[in-house]
Amino acid sequence: MANFAKPENALKRADELINVGQKQDALQALHDLITSKRYRAWQKPLEKIMFKYLDLCVDLKRGRFAKDGLIQYRIVCQQVNVSSLEEVIKHFLHLSTEKAEHARSQADALDEALDVDDLEADRKPEDLQLSIVSGEKGKDRSDRELVTPWFKFLWETYRTVLEILRNNSKLEALYAMTAHKAFQFCKQYKRTTEFRRLCEIIRNHLANLNKYRDQRDRPDLSAPESLQLYLDTRFDQLKVATELGLWQEAFRSVEDIYGLMCMVKKTPKSSLLMVYYSKLTEIFWISSSQLYHAYAWFKLFSLQKNFNKNLSQKDLQLIASSVVLAALSVPPFDRAQSASHMELENEKERNLRMANLIGFNLEPKFEGRDMLSRSALLSELVSRGVLSCASQEVKDLFHVLEHEFHPLDLGSKIQPLLEKISKAGGKLSSAPSLPEVQLSQYVLSLEKLATLRLLQQVSKIYQTIRIESLSQLVPFFEFSVVEKISVDAVKNNFVAMKVDHMKGVVIFGNLGIESDGLKDHLAVFAESLSKVRAMLYPVPSKASKLGGVVPNLADTVEKEHKRLLARKSIIEKRKEDQERQQLEMEREEEQKRLKLQKLTEEAEQKRLAAEIQERRKQRILREIEQKELEEAQALLEDTEKRMKKGKKKPLLDGEKVTKQNVMQRALNEQVKERQEMEKKLQKLAKTMDYLERAKREEAAPVIEAAYQRRLVEEREFYEREQQREVELSRERHESDLKEKSRLSRMLDFKEKFQEEVISRRQAEFDRIKTEREERISQIIRVRKQERDIKRKQMYYLTCEEERIRKLQEEEEARKREEAEKRKKEQAEQKAKLDEIAEKQRQRELELEEKAKRSREELLRGTAAPPARPAEPTVAPAAAPPAVAPSSGSGKYVPKWKRQAAEVSGPAAPTPTPPAAESDSWTNRGPPQKPDKWTSGGSSNRPSGGDAWRSGEERRSPFGSSRPRPAQR
Repeated sequence: MANFAKPENALKRADELINVGQKQDALQALHDLITSKRYRAWQKPLEKIMFKYLDLCVDLKRGRFAKDGLIQYRIVCQQVNVSSLEEVIKHFLHLSTEKAEHARSQADALDEALDVDDLEADRKPEDLQLSIVSGEKGKDRSDRELVTPWFKFLWETYRTVLEILRNNSKLEALYAMTAHKAFQFCKQYKRTTEFRRLCEIIRNHLANLNKYRDQRDRPDLSAPESLQLYLDTRFDQLKVATELGLWQEAFRSVEDIYGLMCMVKKTPKSSLLMVYYSKLTEIFWISSSQLYHAYAWFKLFSLQKNFNKNLSQKDLQLIASSVVLAALSVPPFDRAQSASHMELENEKERNLRMANLIGFNLEPKFEGRDMLSRSALLSELVSRGVLSCASQEVKDLFHVLEHEFHPLDLGSKIQPLLEKISKAGGKLSSAPSLPEVQLSQYVLSLEKLATLRLLQQVSKIYQTIRIESLSQLVPFFEFSVVEKISVDAVKNNFVAMKVDHMKGVVIFGNLGIESDGLKDHLAVFAESLSKVRAMLYPVPSKASKLGGVVPNLADTVEKEHKRLLARKSIIEKRKEDQERQQLEMEREEEQKRLKLQKLTEEAEQKRLAAEIQERRKQRILREIEQKELEEAQALLEDTEKRMKKGKKKPLLDGEKVTKQNVMQRALNEQVKERQEMEKKLQKLAKTMDYLERAKREEAAPVIEAAYQRRLVEEREFYEREQQREVELSRERHESDLKEKSRLSRMLDFKEKFQEEVISRRQAEFDRIKTEREERISQIIRVRKQERDIKRKQMYYLTCEEERIRKLQEEEEARKREEAEKRKKEQAEQKAKLDEIAEKQRQRELELEEKAKRSREELLRGTAAPPARPAEPTVAPAAAPPAVAPSSGSGKYVPKWKRQAAEVSGPAAPTPTPPAAESDSWTNRGPPQKPDKWTSGGSSNRPSGGDAWRSGEERRSPFGSSRPRPAQR
């Protein structure tokens, strides 16, 4: 990058490089100078440098370089000299346009040269292959390579300029001029793709303007000049869109205009509104929206009538005829009658949106769906007097189609009227903003409407008509076309008819009978019968053979499947837990590493920021000092020049030259100059005041004389018009009297005919009334019989339900008694068992008591000293009692032991009675209840080997598992 002390040096260097053929280096040198931060203050040489720079960009087709340079130059000139930026941009546009036109003039085959769908797209693959395969380029391809690049560059130039000038309040006029040129470029060369992109670019610019409202140089749309420029741009866009046939883009342009007006809450001028509605009529007619097309024509008629003072009677009649024919062209039925709820909501929103666009309501308040309708429009045309302004053929056509009833000769009456209407039309001489009016475009729609009216009227007088007869009644179309029209009418419930081609007839029906609920009654009846048959005779389900063979196989498979699923879920859960733990560990390590790295980066950033801040402060201080020095020098030079002109010294001798002194001196001089200029202006204003007063004094008598002449002329004109109106009224009165005398002869015939019609209708009414009363009485009798039958059925059902309820109650009472009886028997049985158990327990206690007493007696016998040692029978007498307790202890004793005890019993008479008492089988009396208090005082704890026996004897009767001998 070369550093130049002055901008002029860079310009000289660029000229030198251009002279030796190095344009690319020259462009780079100027680019470096323009983008350098050293030359940010505007100077006059910079404008020359920009001219040279843009010349090089255009020659080398460097659009990107041009855009960068213009952006930098805008930064320099925005607050100092905007006019310089405007001149530079105009020069850039002029160069690009001139180069493109020169290339176009050089091309011989323009159509082939401009056959490119998208100027922003690269070369196609087939073009690259063709250029490689063919050795020499053909003429067509050479022309294409010559013209197309320049058109691409011109399109890029328009985009660049619009991007630079967007949202700039000081260059709004240049922005509008560039947009207009871009529109003309698209229109002239049929560039539809570029036109769409251009519209989108302008639309985005306006959206950004509303989005960022705090910009410094933002245009104010509330200002009349800015608003007019934006509106002119949008209307140019609308005109070009319609001329190119881009109707969707044209409709979006209409929405842009409406949105712009809603944004600023102002209505545009009447001339612009006329263009707006004239384009709306074209858009709606192309989109087959006849209703909105008619409303747009109606608004256009109102504007022309109210604001166009030069509108002639012929043009007014032609516009009114167009309005009426457009309204008649609307289909007479509602297409959304059988639509769903979602379609109705969409249609409602669409009607509201179109009503806003057509009515130009800035704050729409209505939400009704029927605000835009054919009937409302026709009534509005009649009430506003539009129909009275139309031609006679249109009036007759309106009355025939809307009010008269001619089912057999409707076609013959309408066909000559349509032929006259198709020849009418032409250019409006007093309304040049409107397109050429051609009434022939409505003929096809009117023929369809006449066909629908004829079908509707014929359906009221005929139930069946032959196809040949119906074809003769419709002279406009063949019967195939009539059939298509009737399909649409039947679909929208306008007329009920069927075509039977086998019999060659058309059958008309009644719309009230053929409703949507009865059209498919046979299908509904068949479905109901099918359901009833399925309920009466259900289809038997086939049992599974495998289920009969293996009844538990399904349960086993289900259990095994659930077990496997549970095991699988447990394994997956363990894997997830393990992976989660591993991820947690990795995350913690990553967080530690990132935290350490962040701390290191923050420390480094703080250090770098501190160094950058310090360098910035030093640089700012140096720039401030340098700027103050440059300003002081500039002020000193300016002051010297001014003082030189006035032949004064800039400073006093010996005064110190400082910036403050120079600025104060310059300020004082400016104040003096301003005061002198104000004095001159006051003197000039006084002179102008004297001159104006003198002119008005001289013009006053001339104006008065002209006024008197005008009064005389207007009075004469008024008298002539008054006399002519009186004569016309007298003539009309005389003609009305003649007409009355001519028609008075038919009054008697009219009254007779009226009486006949009334008597015939009265007889028909009486007959229909009698039939209706008979039908009503028959219906009443049938309904009374049905009510009696229903009442008897209800009574029978009530009695049957009462009988069933009583039977159910008796059955429940019997079941309760049986349950109580079973409970009582079980309680008695349980009481008996408890009593038996209690007796058994008492018997065991008695036996235990007896065993205790026997042991005590034995113990007392062994403890006493021997009184007679010489008797040999006393010693063995103690042995049998030792066995006695065994016999009375409840254990089994063998028979031979009992016989031995009985043999030795007489030798010991004392222990024999206790042994007899211990026999439970001989003692059948009631068991004696032992006294637990007396037995408890004695020592019932046996010693020696009797402890084991006594322990077994103390077992509870319910706890012992072995059977006792006494219970065998």
